[in-house]
Amino acid sequence: MTIPLEVSKLCNLDGKSLVRAWREYKGLTQLEVAGRMGVSRAAYAQMEAPDSNPRYSTLKRLAKALGVEVDQVRG
Repeated sequence: MTIPLEVSKLCNLDGKSLVRAWREYKGLTQLEVAGRMGVSRAAYAQMEAPDSNPRYSTLKRLAKALGVEVDQVRG
């Protein structure tokens, strides 16, 4: 599993969650990712919170929506 340096910097230097860092790296909005997952923007925003601990099934959906592997969004 590899994580681009830019994603790592967003997490480590800016304190963003891995999910948020990937979304920003991919140039997507919360609304776009939420739409791909079939959830509301507010529900997606909760998944993006630094203290979020989504279920594995949710991580799979997140990864698919972001176009990455599950291990790349698991913090």
